[in-house]
Amino acid sequence: MAHAGLADIGLLVVRLVMGLTFIGHGTQKLFGWFGGAGISGTGQWLESLGFRPGGRIWAVVAGTLEFLAGAMLCVGILLPVAAVFIIVVMLDAIITVHWRNGYWVDRGGFEYNVMLMATAFALACVGPGNYVLFTLP
Repeated sequence: MAHAGLADIGLLVVRLVMGLTFIGHGTQKLFGWFGGAGISGTGQWLESLGFRPGGRIWAVVAGTLEFLAGAMLCVGILLPVAAVFIIVVMLDAIITVHWRNGYWVDRGGFEYNVMLMATAFALACVGPGNYVLFTLP
């Protein structure tokens, strides 16, 4: 069995890596940072996938959910809410983009999305560990 302190460090590492990744993806959609397309470009892409009308609205929704989920993971609060946000966005990505490509990520499949959903669900189940910025009552 892992030492309790090491388990908390492990949870922190998972939360920070996953959280910063989702913050990055959210800011790509919302602001065009890190090589992203911003709201306009992401909205056009979403409309090409069938999100009509309102691709820009869905770009804001997806970007906001990703950003908020990432922030919650990094801070260590509301992990069940963060998990729901991640699972919703990843299920949408699977249905609209990855499903037709099969499971394996090297073929554009949904393997990575499933890993993210499973990790989010697991974090919601076990909690953030002891290393959090603050706790809610």
